[in-house]
Amino acid sequence: MCGIVGAIAQRDVAEILVEGLQRLEYRGYDSAGVAILNNGSLERVRRVGKVRELATALEAAPLAGGTGIAHTRWATHGEPSERNAHPHHSNQQIVVVHNGIIENHKELRAELTDLGYTFESDTDTEVIGHMVHHQLKSHDSLLTALQATVKLLDGAYGTVVVDKNDPETMVVARSGSPLVIGYGVGEHFVASDMMALLPVTRRFAFLEEGDVAEVKRRSVTIFNQAGEQVEREVAEHNVSHDAGDKGEYRHFMLKEIYEQPEALQRTLAGRLENGLVLDSAFGEGANELLKDVKHVQIIACGTSYHAGMVARYWLEQHAGVSCNVEIASEFRYRKSHVFPNSLLVTISQSGETADTLAALRLAKEMGYSTSLTICNAPGSSMVRESDMAYMMNAGAEIGVASTKAYTVQLAALLMLTAAIGRHNGTDEQTLKAIGQSLQSMPAKVTQALTLNDDIEALAEDFADKHHALFLGRGDQYPTAMEGALKLKEISYIHAEAYASGELKHGPIALIDADMPVIVVAPNNELLEKLKSNVEEVRARGGLMYVFADNDAHFESDDTMKVINVPHCDEFMAPIIYTLPLQLLSYHVALIKGTDVDQPRNLAKSVTVE
Repeated sequence: MCGIVGAIAQRDVAEILVEGLQRLEYRGYDSAGVAILNNGSLERVRRVGKVRELATALEAAPLAGGTGIAHTRWATHGEPSERNAHPHHSNQQIVVVHNGIIENHKELRAELTDLGYTFESDTDTEVIGHMVHHQLKSHDSLLTALQATVKLLDGAYGTVVVDKNDPETMVVARSGSPLVIGYGVGEHFVASDMMALLPVTRRFAFLEEGDVAEVKRRSVTIFNQAGEQVEREVAEHNVSHDAGDKGEYRHFMLKEIYEQPEALQRTLAGRLENGLVLDSAFGEGANELLKDVKHVQIIACGTSYHAGMVARYWLEQHAGVSCNVEIASEFRYRKSHVFPNSLLVTISQSGETADTLAALRLAKEMGYSTSLTICNAPGSSMVRESDMAYMMNAGAEIGVASTKAYTVQLAALLMLTAAIGRHNGTDEQTLKAIGQSLQSMPAKVTQALTLNDDIEALAEDFADKHHALFLGRGDQYPTAMEGALKLKEISYIHAEAYASGELKHGPIALIDADMPVIVVAPNNELLEKLKSNVEEVRARGGLMYVFADNDAHFESDDTMKVINVPHCDEFMAPIIYTLPLQLLSYHVALIKGTDVDQPRNLAKSVTVE
């Protein structure tokens, strides 16, 4: 969601800050701003819309200065507007940027108003700046003023504060919203994601929950929640970020769809031996941690939740363990039973998804025997706080609508199925079949992507549609859910997904000539049941689009258009049948003229509830 970049250096930092914001555009936002301190002055520029609007304003009137903070805002309090855009200030002295939500902002606002402070925005963030300003009256430094302020805040925040009267200092605080410090030579940086800082440093330290830090040009001092000075590991990260380069592709989403074979190759590298999945794929000590697992609890949000739903079929059928899958925002707010020998699995592309991270912390208190995160972000909170971590190695995903991260998550979960199954008595033939499926996956995905031209032509039928229904059975039901999510995310067509056996229990009332029905139909044991559901739709005048196995014997006619999908084995099918649905959503969005990579109201990394 919101992005933070800060810098304190001897050189001018405005361009560094703006480039950092551009590298965070994938997170989703509605406005952007920057504030620079220079020789006792404070200059602030904010704009509604894209970072390029801010960049254009700064090109027309450049800002000089070596200390600055910048922000991209995703609205939580107050409409998108320049007055609500960050950075916010208090009395033209204290300047603040903030990610997260201050839950007690109304009470603090009333208290500060009584103290004589005037609020210029509708945001919760402004209370931080005013409270720091107020605390400075009774504290001897910006650091101690912020430490006093955070004790008064309820909610989640990652915040950076600077003082016009002390331009050699930035102070930062982290509670529930990630912050990373970038280490340079005679200069330091802060950001909500290290990707923002890759042009200026490769050395990073991740703040932990409750940390407050004082950042100067030549020093960084970190304090934990108890106020004790602590050291956080500074590590060099050899990561790449191609956010500025779409290559030959029109959009990042299309680029990332076509990167899926390469992403799958990367995630499999070094994790298979003699056709079998290695326990080491899940981190040091995984062999001991996985051997006694009898139940798996998967927690995730959005697309990652759909991946978990597929995994439930695999784990229960092929690994012989029970599995529950729950949306993180539901899990954390209800009482649930912990089964003996339970493995908690969290799935998150960013490793910072607020509800999933909170659920992980809650579950650790509940007594789960061990935890695993499937994540694409080294150094993220979930990676650091889980017993085991499967690093996806999918590469940077910039499009808000997840594509390659989803298929890599599925590959990871299939490997987890094999690893648990091996300890739980799954026969060697099944384990080798899973290994062979994984090894052949990149080539089969490449083959499936050749359907692009056919799907582009098919998408024309959706130009005037406002609703769509997706159907699937078994482990293809989550595939249908993911297809519906992709279509609604980037084309703004209302789409629903149902297990096709549920058709007669309500959704069939929606069927008419204006409601396209998209069916995923691999050649499996449920195919004949699915064909009966197709006939039910046909009998009611519905127009169907069937993505079917070559051997499933569907034929196109006036009421049904069939796209033949390359034959694949049962393990691979949830991945292969996802690809044409990704392409369909992409081409429909092009026809609708929506913003494919940054759809309205959405954020890539959801770091607030």
